Amino acid sequence: MSKYIFVTGGVVSSVGKGISVASIGRILKSRDISVSVQKLDPYLNVDPGTMSPYQHGEVFVTQDGAETDLDLGHYERFIDVDLTSASNVTSGQIYSAVIAGERRGDYLGGTIQVIPHVTNEIKRRIREVAQLSQASVVIVEVGGTVGDIEGLPFLEAIRQMRNEEGRDNVLYIHVTFLPHIATTNELKTKPTQHSVNELRRIGIQPDIILCRSDYEIPQGLRDKISLFCDVDKDAVIPLVTAETIYEVPLVLEEANLGNIIIDRLGLDARSTDLTEWREMVAKLKAPKEPVTIALVGKYTELRDAYYSVREALCHAGLHHDRQVNILWVQSEDLQTDSNLNLLKTAQGIIIPGGFGYRGIEGMIIAASYARQNNIPYLGLCLGMQVMVIEFGRYALGSREVNSTEFDPDTPYPVIDLLPEQHTVTEMGGTMRLGTYPCHLVPTTHAAQAYREAVVYERHRHRFEFNNRFREPLEGKGLIPSGLSPDNRLVEIVEVKDHQWMIACQFHPEFKSRPNHPHPLFTSFVGAAKGTLVEGTQVTLPLTRD
Repeated sequence: MSKYIFVTGGVVSSVGKGISVASIGRILKSRDISVSVQKLDPYLNVDPGTMSPYQHGEVFVTQDGAETDLDLGHYERFIDVDLTSASNVTSGQIYSAVIAGERRGDYLGGTIQVIPHVTNEIKRRIREVAQLSQASVVIVEVGGTVGDIEGLPFLEAIRQMRNEEGRDNVLYIHVTFLPHIATTNELKTKPTQHSVNELRRIGIQPDIILCRSDYEIPQGLRDKISLFCDVDKDAVIPLVTAETIYEVPLVLEEANLGNIIIDRLGLDARSTDLTEWREMVAKLKAPKEPVTIALVGKYTELRDAYYSVREALCHAGLHHDRQVNILWVQSEDLQTDSNLNLLKTAQGIIIPGGFGYRGIEGMIIAASYARQNNIPYLGLCLGMQVMVIEFGRYALGSREVNSTEFDPDTPYPVIDLLPEQHTVTEMGGTMRLGTYPCHLVPTTHAAQAYREAVVYERHRHRFEFNNRFREPLEGKGLIPSGLSPDNRLVEIVEVKDHQWMIACQFHPEFKSRPNHPHPLFTSFVGAAKGTLVEGTQVTLPLTRD
């Protein structure tokens, strides 16, 4: 029988619940306790797939093709598990299921209400994760902030869970924020008290409070929170902003959170073993030689839009003992010749995913710069399409080469809709989504990076390489180095006689882990660190005469 940990957030949004949940999962896993995780999102969208990155950040794709919240990326990277669509539930999914049930007559003519029908569906989804994973502990993050009207059904559902599952099988953790008043140099606990009071009004008494802050939290303030919020003193745990997010499990373990959880839930666990994680964090924090990577994207103002890309670069840098410095380049800024100097110091260029025409010409300029100057280039999804368009313009001698997404009337549609997409009319959940096999072509850079014959990668796209142009572009030096099993879809391309210019139609960043960096990112950073550009400082060996 699974036990449940419910994590709520108070005072402000973006308080760090996702990292906290991922860290708790890491701590429990280090004690050999099986863990699964779920995120409950109160918004009415069925999933974040149709949301603007400026509103939601990155859309993380699971192995079974679910478009989910970026927090699932944290869960997978920290706990090193592959989650499924069951791990992200939205209000949109809940209400859609309840209304569909009413239309089928599932409720025998009853009046459909938030309690019990909506809350029952929420609880069913929570228990489904336990049933599918058979995990000893299911950690459930409730999105949003306590007090949000759209989150009330989720809070009511998790309140009911303690009575139904048994008080020894449910634990409530509240993540809150202590604001700092600069004029008096004080941390204030009153917002935390109000947040907990709101939870208690609903019927939830937190067992543990994680106090987020940018400043050290004195023992006296922790005692005050304990008194006013009716939580044990040792269960009021400070969580001061860390140098790296991967340090958070170590901070929480040092604060005895793991032992508190085990005692409260009555779990059988061995002693913790975070040795490998501790070594990884120490290596991450140690001074290292830099390598500069230009990330050319459409949404660089909100860096959370490329969260997994950023972390995958970090993991690859760790593998090579390098500090990856990301140069954030808004692709539209490259659309004038004078702005090419934005790329002068880049030892590698990466173009991540995206949709729509805005900024595409700037990305094409970046790809051209990488090809002509022998700068390592990694294209991800849209980045592959951009690379193919740029190479097509060079190879076919026409600036009219394009994707039908950006120019439906182009005479050279090197990128076109997947055949099965021509009859699709709805936008949400209708792309090519999830894990597909890719067969690597021997002796190519891609095959050398993976060192495997067949790999499985996660996709999220409607458009694909147009096979009408495979032969003419291959004749000019564009190599299809990864193909679908039936040889119909080009999944990876690379440029012949270039030191490292590879692009893939999938999203390798979703599978990167701090202790298992993705092969493409590792190979890319390896090529970039050896590339000399303007401003690069070379460490020379010391020799004696």
